[in-house]
Amino acid sequence: MLQCFNKIAKSSLTPTFKKLLSMYKIVERGTPNTLDYRLFYTRDGVPVSAFHDIPLYSDDSKKVVNMVVEIPRWTNAKMEICKEEPLNPIKQDVKKGKLRFVNNVFPYHGYMWNYGALPQTWEDPSHVDKNTTAKGDNDPIDAIEIGSKIASRGELKKVKVLGVLAMVDEGETDWKVVTIDVDDPLANKVNDIPDIEREMPGILAATRDWFRIYKVPTGKPMNDFGFKGEWQSREFALNIIHETHEFWNNLMKSKDSVKGISTKNTSQANTPGLISAEDAAQAVAKHPEPSSEGPPIAISVHDQAFVQRTTCEPVAPKSA
Repeated sequence: MLQCFNKIAKSSLTPTFKKLLSMYKIVERGTPNTLDYRLFYTRDGVPVSAFHDIPLYSDDSKKVVNMVVEIPRWTNAKMEICKEEPLNPIKQDVKKGKLRFVNNVFPYHGYMWNYGALPQTWEDPSHVDKNTTAKGDNDPIDAIEIGSKIASRGELKKVKVLGVLAMVDEGETDWKVVTIDVDDPLANKVNDIPDIEREMPGILAATRDWFRIYKVPTGKPMNDFGFKGEWQSREFALNIIHETHEFWNNLMKSKDSVKGISTKNTSQANTPGLISAEDAAQAVAKHPEPSSEGPPIAISVHDQAFVQRTTCEPVAPKSA
């Protein structure tokens, strides 16, 4: 039997997340703050893939989507869905054999929103986007959630899509979808980019600034953006999500493997990657037993870094 760990206090959960939580449970393996730490999911006791088995859309309107929270707001550990490993657990990114933490680039501390990915989407590395003239980055599409509550690592959120930023990271298209939890107090007041500017002035400009500079302290260049750095509308974002969902569908149906992608899943009928519940349980059991105690995070993770800005763009296109 796999041991399930519910790390989220039920008393603090919103009604919609309670419904998701009744379906999906978090399974923790390995030791926190080490290379072997993993977060898996199960549904009805069967291990599932965070990438392939959790549905993208939350309702028939296809305007509310599910978000896998990889990184809670104000934290630094670069957690992500591991697309290479079977069942795609959440793990911490590794650079040069060490766990990766993002720098605190003044005036920010860690990630300034809840950060994660939209399941069942894929930025196809063979597709050159007409807007950015760059190929996809071979990952699920990224999402930020700007609501008032700090999420928990691994939390599944139902979110309203509000817009998107066309980031180009080292020559690859890396869309950043801005969303808000459907149960957030502001959710009924924000539906598109202008609404965010009205209700949360400054957050879109700060978000773009963060994405431009966050890698600079590690020796990387500033990131670029399509559309001169202007945030695109909700309608545009929904079209990008639909497009990347179709790329994911093609990925799952293909008999040809894609480098760096495991398509193993337990729910997608008639796909080459479909595996049995028993095989899925064995894939999880190969990882070390969970441990509640791990080594402390280095104090240096909280150091500040400073970057000279060189560019300033308008937040959104001017209305006609």
